[in-house]
Parts: sequence; C-alpha cells; structure tokens
Amino acid sequence: MQAQQASKSRAAAEYVEFPDLEPSARSDAGTRTWTARGQNFVVAYSSAVAGDELTREDQSDEYVVVLPHEGCAATVRTPGDERSVTGQAVIVMPPGRSSVVADADCDLVRLFTVASAESLARTAVNQDSYEQPDPKVASFEPWPDPPGGHRIRAYPLSEVPVDPERFGRIFRCSTFMVNFLNPRTGVRDPESLSPHQHDDFEQCSLAVEGDFVHHIRTPWTRRMSEWLPDEHQACGSPSVAVIPPTAVHTTQSVGSGRNQLIDIFCPPRADFSARPGLVLNSDDYPTPA
Repeated sequence: MQAQQASKSRAAAEYVEFPDLEPSARSDAGTRTWTARGQNFVVAYSSAVAGDELTREDQSDEYVVVLPHEGCAATVRTPGDERSVTGQAVIVMPPGRSSVVADADCDLVRLFTVASAESLARTAVNQDSYEQPDPKVASFEPWPDPPGGHRIRAYPLSEVPVDPERFGRIFRCSTFMVNFLNPRTGVRDPESLSPHQHDDFEQCSLAVEGDFVHHIRTPWTRRMSEWLPDEHQACGSPSVAVIPPTAVHTTQSVGSGRNQLIDIFCPPRADFSARPGLVLNSDDYPTPA
C-alpha cells in the first residue's frame, strides 16, 4: 500500500508497505532499497546482500543505522574508524564519508534528515504527499553536537535487556530519536491501548516484525471539509506509518507471534529527553539550551 493523503490543507497519515512496492533502488550486487519519508526525514530500508556496501560520500550531518533483527550483522566505517556490530542495534554515523557493509544477508535501515538526503527524499514512494509542507510540523533544527566530537557510536540492544517497567529502549543523537519499543507476542489487549497525540511533530512507526493495526483519529475543526473518518489501518512488516501532528493515535499488535515496532522522531523529542533515565545514551548528547 502506498501513501494516503487528505486535503491540501490538512495532512493525513501515511502508510507504506515495502513488500508491495518495487524498490526505489537496486544495487549491482542485488541489494534492494525502499525509501519513504516524512517532512523532516527519510527512511531507507534495505534488504542487503552479504558483502554489499552502502556509502555516503559527503554526509552533512549525523545519520542513524538501525539493525532491526537479531540476525543482522554489519560493519560501519569512516576514514578513521570501523566497528562491526551484530544483532539489533542503533548506530550513529558521523558527518562526512562513511559506509555500511552487510556482513550477512540481512535488513539494514538508514535514517537521514531531508536536509542531508534531498536526492533520496525525491525517490520516496510517498514523495508526492510532501510537495506542500504541512504547516503544523515544526521546522527541523538539529540538536547540539556531542561534546566528545563526532564519531561512530554503536548501541547494541543486547547490552540493554528489555525492562517491562520501560516502554522501550530509547537512543538519540543530534538529528534523530529512535525507540525500540518492547516487543510483544500476540495480540495487544484492546482494553489496554494508549491513544495520544503530538502538537507539532510527526511520529514514524517502523514495523519490522509482525502485524499491526494503526488506529488514527483526526480531531474535528470548524471546517467540515477537513473532517476525516477514523482509520484502522492494518500493516504488515516491513512497513512505515507516518502519523501527523494533532492526530490521536495508537498502534495495536495483532500478529500471533513476535511483533516489533520502532518509533522514529526527527529531531529528538524534548519531552522524552526531559525525563531522567529514559534516554539511554543521554550522557553522549546534550539537550538544547
């Protein structure tokens, strides 16, 4: 399913299911990459072939590599550094030249700001929905650079066990916040959902395993022409849902097995960052003054 859009004056949620679509790019080695976007960011989801290398020649800001599955294995490189990472992980890549090498046949996800990856944004399957920006989405402003300087920073999830008292494992950098939500087995209790809304930023929910239903309600305005019906959109994996500001939303896992969702925010969320201990790598990155 490709993206859905409402009227020009009011954005609707976007849904992109990658298996239903032709890839945005295919490398000589056979790696397939699909791209989807929000107003401030691009998600590049690659089904990578072992040994293939995904490069960035002149990256202007930090980007993020997500290893979404336990069977993932990749080596990330810059001219002065190299790290090999296995299993689920969040990896922050510095500006400048860098590459990601698949050490196995596996899925790799890269997250870029639109400012640093304009050409990738133009390949997004839902690019048409962003020809006119949504005025409700706050303009992207990068957060402060890390005091220790830019470098590869890898955060394997194996080092941070799932804690049922937390609602995920959250990491941030100067450009993104990534929340590996706690995986769920089976259907989420329909009597224990968590509808909420955001005033001025989009939420990108990346489904990497299992099946989900995104429940979306658009608040009414005085203009009936802007009213939208409630949505209960089923999406499999891998897929992206981009939820616009002010929309009341919650996502329900409905697969019988393991269901894994990853929430993405660009730039990072100030409210989460203000809660002590919630962001696991907060010592590496300062918040704005």
